[in-house]
This record gives sequence, structure tokens and C-alpha cells, in this order.
Amino acid sequence: MTRERHGLGVLAAWLAYGIWGLFPLYFHALRPAGATEILAHRILWTLVLCLLVLALRRELVALLRRMRGRLALGIGIAAYLIAINWFIYVYAVGTDRTNEAALGYFLNPIVTVALGVLVLGERLRRLQWVAVAVGALAAVYLTLAGGGLPWISLALACSFGGYGLTKKKLGATLPALSSLSAETIVLLPAAVGLLWWVGADGSDTFTSGAPWHPLLLVSAGIATAIPLLLFAEAARRIPLVTIGLIQFITPVLQLVVSVTLLGEHLSPERWVGFAIVWVALAFLTVDSVRSARRRRRPVADDECESLEPVEPV
Repeated sequence: MTRERHGLGVLAAWLAYGIWGLFPLYFHALRPAGATEILAHRILWTLVLCLLVLALRRELVALLRRMRGRLALGIGIAAYLIAINWFIYVYAVGTDRTNEAALGYFLNPIVTVALGVLVLGERLRRLQWVAVAVGALAAVYLTLAGGGLPWISLALACSFGGYGLTKKKLGATLPALSSLSAETIVLLPAAVGLLWWVGADGSDTFTSGAPWHPLLLVSAGIATAIPLLLFAEAARRIPLVTIGLIQFITPVLQLVVSVTLLGEHLSPERWVGFAIVWVALAFLTVDSVRSARRRRRPVADDECESLEPVEPV
């Protein structure tokens, strides 16, 4: 691995996670569009952009031929899990609960590790067990201190954890652009239905505030595709552990944006909950660094990754 290749990979990862971290500002700017309308436009214009690029690269027909059987089923499951994740995230931003979304993405690596045990039967190392236990403690504390289950945070973490699990089961079947294209193809009927629904009940905002509001909605395709492609480039150039550590830029930026720019208030109890989660992430980080060092020497085949790269929103 050359120094230049590594440097470009790190830069791509920082840009990808940095863009995802600033997404609250973008979705906030899409008001008065609601979460349902934004989700529909995000699917539609991402698909248009992806199909255009695939057609120019002459890869579209090959992709459509591959979408059958087990692959099509896996893509369908992944597509609806990521759609749920997108909807809840936009809903959180639109209802001034971006800090809860940030907490969800802090919890995501812990949920990913837990799913590895529960679904894949992976064996955890000691620090990973500690991290999962502390993460569970954080969820219990936030439920008791907040007077209710932090459902936005847990739903975001679990939906994206399930998305990552589905992609892991599929394996490296499709490159990033083709995978996103396939998922949005599956979601197209839902997007059309959602657009019809918001139009029928009079909540459609696409034609209001022209030309900037319609342009912002159309740009959802670019906003979705660019960080994903940057992430894919980073994954090709730098180790998984490096990506796993850089991923925390996203929820940190989301938290900073929500408090300083969007004016959201965090109660003392919520700050304590964040602090407990950060302790769990510290255990995962230490374990990840140790594991990376051990992988430079022969290691047991049953050791699992402590941090998975995250494509948040």
C-alpha cells in the first residue's frame, strides 16, 4: 500500500463521513417537505442518477440480468431496511430530534457486534462483550431517565445494523453503484406510491418555492450517491479498522450541528446517556486497534471484526 494510495483513501473516508455528518443541515433545508415526500424523492432521483451512470458505462443490462433468485431477495430486504432507516432519519431531523439520530449512529457499531453474535453465531472477544454490555446499559438508562424507549435511536441503529447484516450475507456481490441502483429499483414502486399519496392529501411541496425547493429535492440523488461512492473508494484503499475509527465523525458532526446550528436542547440525562455510549465505543475502539495489530501476525479464523464500516444515511 503506497503512502499516496493510503492518503487518498483517508481523504475519501473523511469526505464521505463528513458529508453524512452535515446531512441534518440539508434535510432541514428541505422544509416544508415532510419525511414521506423526502424519502420518495430521495429514492426517485437517486435511481435516475444511478441508472444514467450505469447506462453510460454500459452496465445497466448486466445488472438487470443479475437481479434474480437469492440475490434479488437479499437486495429487496436490504432495500426496505435502508428505506426505513432513511425515513426515520429524515423524520428525526424534521421534528428537531437530530441528537437522537446521532445517538442511533453511535449505537450502530454496538448493535452490529450484537447481531454478529445473535444471527451469525460469531464469537466475541472480552472487550467486545464489555462494549455490548455497556451499550445495553446505556439503552436501559435512557429509557428509565427519559421516561420512554429511545425508539428513534434504537430504530436507526437496528435498521442499519440489519442492512449491514443483509449485505454481509450477500457478500461482495455488487459494487457500490450497482448495489445502490438495484436497491432503488426495488424501492421505485414504493416511491411512486408515496408521491401519489402526498399529492392526493395535498401535502406535496415539490412545486412550491421554485426554483430552489424543487432543485433541492432533485439534488437528493447526488447527495445520496456522492458520499457512498467516496466511501467505496475509501474501502478499496485503506484498512477496515481505519474506516471503523473514522466513522464516528458522522454522529459527532450530527450532534454538534443539532446543538449549535439547529438549536436542539439536550437534557442532562441525555448527555449522561451519550457518555455511557461513548464508554462502550471506547472499548470497541481499543479492541479494534488491538485486533488490527494482531492481524499483522497469524490469527485464529474465528476472530470477528470489532468495528464495521458504516454508511449512515
